Amino acid sequence: MLSQATEYLPTIAATALLATSGVAVYSTYKLLTIDRERKAKDNVYETAKLVNEYLVFHYGTPSEVLRYDFGPTSSLDFARRVADECLEVYRGQVNKTKVPKRALDIGCAVGRTAFELARDFEQVIGIDYSQAFVDTCCALRDQGSLDYSVQDEGDLSTQLKAVVDPAIDCSRVQFQQGDACSLPLDLGQFGCVVAANLTCRLQNPYDFLNRLPNLVAPGGILMLTTPCTWLAQFTPKSNWLGGYKDKNGQPVTTFDTLKKVLGPDFDLIAEKNMQFFIRETARKNQWSVAHATIWIRKE
Repeated sequence: MLSQATEYLPTIAATALLATSGVAVYSTYKLLTIDRERKAKDNVYETAKLVNEYLVFHYGTPSEVLRYDFGPTSSLDFARRVADECLEVYRGQVNKTKVPKRALDIGCAVGRTAFELARDFEQVIGIDYSQAFVDTCCALRDQGSLDYSVQDEGDLSTQLKAVVDPAIDCSRVQFQQGDACSLPLDLGQFGCVVAANLTCRLQNPYDFLNRLPNLVAPGGILMLTTPCTWLAQFTPKSNWLGGYKDKNGQPVTTFDTLKKVLGPDFDLIAEKNMQFFIRETARKNQWSVAHATIWIRKE
């Protein structure tokens, strides 16, 4: 019996190895599948659908974004209005001889604000985490326009064209992929830094905020907007700037934390509510209100 058992040992071992290998292969497959699904979920801003939605958000005419004779028309053109707010302060309250004629748009999406800032600034850098957004920005810069489609209903869509104002010198603008929480150290300083609707989508917004004093030149402008839509999907609760109660049970808002973190290096000169409208389909859209703050870097 011993010799018979010994005779079958290689077969048993091989079977066990195959079974173990099968489990390992299956486990690896499951892990890779889960990882791919996680990355797809994390990279929602890489999808063509989101690129198209942001193209119409940035460049769509009122009739392309809102097809009805009713609705929040004053919420349209948000990306241009953000640039207008910055340029108004730059033209009226900034000593242009003391700050670099450079602007930085962090979280630039598909580039409208960056292009608009090039009306006054000699160099504009737009940075976004999404490579799809950056590629779209570069195509718009190089071609001046870009064809795209927006979803109307189900598989029905409408073809549109995003156009950069020909009066803008697009050669002043460059775009690059980057993480707002870990920006390149060689960016230098800017006369204007803007981050629109970015902070509540960052993994660690404190890392971003702590970098700002080094990016904005003394006397320069910082503009932040946020709808304060904090979600654990994007930002761990321990890193939220607001939307929670402190250890004493007192509510903490995003604005409270911005003033606390930025106050030592910046003077708050203006705050306002800015509505914006994101088209999803012909009948389903997002209407939101961002809290906008404008700061001047202390000298």
